[in-house]
Amino acid sequence: MRTLIKNGRVVDPSQNLDAKMDLLIEGGVVKMLAAAIDEAADEVFDADGLVIAPGLIDVHTHLREPGLEAKEDIITGTMAAAAGGVTTIACMPNTKPVVDSSILVSGIKDRSSSEGYVNVEVVGAITKGLGGKELAEMGDMAQKGAMAFSDDGSFVSSSRIFTLAAQYISSFDKILISHSIDPELDSDGFMHEGAVSARIGVPGVPAIAEDIAVARDILVAEYTKTHIHIAHVASKGAFELIRQAKKRGVPVTCEVTVHHLTLTDEACAGYDTATRVSPPLRSIEHVEAARIALKDGTVDAIVTDHAPHAPEEKDVEFRYAPCGFCGLETSLGIILTELYHTKLFTINEIIGKMSTEPANIFSLKAGSLKVGMPADITIMDLNKEWVVDSVKFYTRGKLTPFEGRACKGKAVATMVAGKFVMRDGVVCAR
Repeated sequence: MRTLIKNGRVVDPSQNLDAKMDLLIEGGVVKMLAAAIDEAADEVFDADGLVIAPGLIDVHTHLREPGLEAKEDIITGTMAAAAGGVTTIACMPNTKPVVDSSILVSGIKDRSSSEGYVNVEVVGAITKGLGGKELAEMGDMAQKGAMAFSDDGSFVSSSRIFTLAAQYISSFDKILISHSIDPELDSDGFMHEGAVSARIGVPGVPAIAEDIAVARDILVAEYTKTHIHIAHVASKGAFELIRQAKKRGVPVTCEVTVHHLTLTDEACAGYDTATRVSPPLRSIEHVEAARIALKDGTVDAIVTDHAPHAPEEKDVEFRYAPCGFCGLETSLGIILTELYHTKLFTINEIIGKMSTEPANIFSLKAGSLKVGMPADITIMDLNKEWVVDSVKFYTRGKLTPFEGRACKGKAVATMVAGKFVMRDGVVCAR
């Protein structure tokens, strides 16, 4: 099967490329990239007025399988990714059972390969059952293809265990992803501690809950020389700690979520449970710090932390709702609306943080349109106007704080290994 994409604006940070070009795909890989290609093809896709980019990569999602399929499963989660223009996702291990053994890693990868719509990477647990007391079978999981290791949803409170994990996993050339929030400071709050929490009478989580945990993790990375990636950073202090650590040459990277870049704690004022997340939505000074950190390279990746829940779980009082909401189908549109069309970031910078840089961090064969690379491609219309309507979502957990938001910019086609998995907002049959 040969597909020729013509007349598009190719934006590929891996090649410092931003130009009108044609792209020929054959055998699931990029065959040719040139100003004009006249080769015969089985299908020609006219991308005039559209951006052709390396497929988006989201290294922090929750597919909920195994065991929590009422919230999401591999099929619906990967369909949501395809609909949002995301070609590779990494799923976190806080499932039931926890992904803490090689057989579970293999099972998820096999099911994703046979039934999923996009590429799925698996993040294994650092400790058995996410209990924080005994190391999981990280070596075995690494050999079965685990991308990285995390106790996401829980902070590994024992510095001894976390240091042992870092020392052990370094021999497998893998990365630890840390949910860096001090549990003792986090446990009594339900949103960001500040003026809004005081006004609406909800106990808050202070920003230093992140700062303290991030400081510990940076010290462990510095001591062990193991690459540690800090998940969903949201506090101004944590960004500064990571910035200074990078200047010292500490092997630390980090990510920021779409919602921490675009929403403040004011969104919680209506007690909408879609806004209950961890870390919590913080005040404007922290959002501004996140954007500065993204701009200056302190932040390496934009993620969704896609965390769907069954509707009845979120239909409760604010403080009793579980943290998280679906994000795969809104991420690109919200980022383009809030960061690109406001001229805060270029499209090259956005694609870098949503594709090329995450691929580089985790050594994925993705994030580039170089000849010979897998033809994982996101085609986007930067000016397409649309309104977030969760009724049309493919994910099972349809609650979103962006409901009804008018957006500008959207993925109009998604390709994985040279095959269209989404066109014009409709996920293609396998």
